[in-house]
Amino acid sequence: MANWDDNSPELEENLKQTQRRIRQDARDRKLPTIDAARHWQVETMHGLDTPDPIYIGAFRGEPGLENVQAQVAERYGVPADEVAAALAQFEKTLQTAVQRLDDAIPPSVEADDDQRAAIILICAWAHAEWVRIHPFANGNGRTARLWANSLAMRYGLPPFLRLRPRPENLYGIASQKAMDGDWRPTVSAFRELLEEFLNQPNSDT
Repeated sequence: MANWDDNSPELEENLKQTQRRIRQDARDRKLPTIDAARHWQVETMHGLDTPDPIYIGAFRGEPGLENVQAQVAERYGVPADEVAAALAQFEKTLQTAVQRLDDAIPPSVEADDDQRAAIILICAWAHAEWVRIHPFANGNGRTARLWANSLAMRYGLPPFLRLRPRPENLYGIASQKAMDGDWRPTVSAFRELLEEFLNQPNSDT
């Protein structure tokens, strides 16, 4: 059984299956919820070796995870007792933003340059805010990338973020800044990653 942190064939298959389902949800314009992300984490961890099953499908601060903190290098996610409030605000802000974009970009309309910029902004904000909160005991990075790809696909853009191993260069720096609450570097990183994706031969659009 593969470890939940390893780049294993099992994890890769889980991620593919999860993103395939998310693609349909995005095309159906389902309202994004934090419970959806909870299910994503369960799906991506399926069949993997975890230190404790209680970590799967649960946010920090919930029963059994009241004292679990998340640390990346020297940076900490939101304290466990503040995660629920942070996620509630995340969901409210994200739903408001997508409802506005849904009105501006109907499913049958291809986004223009200004609208594409707005899509990148919401992808970057959702990703960076999820990274800042770090609500799960593990799997936050891959979940943040699923958020970004879900939002991109919602408006006709490709899922331009590699899920595992994580993207390199500007992405890593942007994620560090996101832990400090600065999501602007993620915008620049995502613009670059989208262009790289679109310029690849046989890119998945």
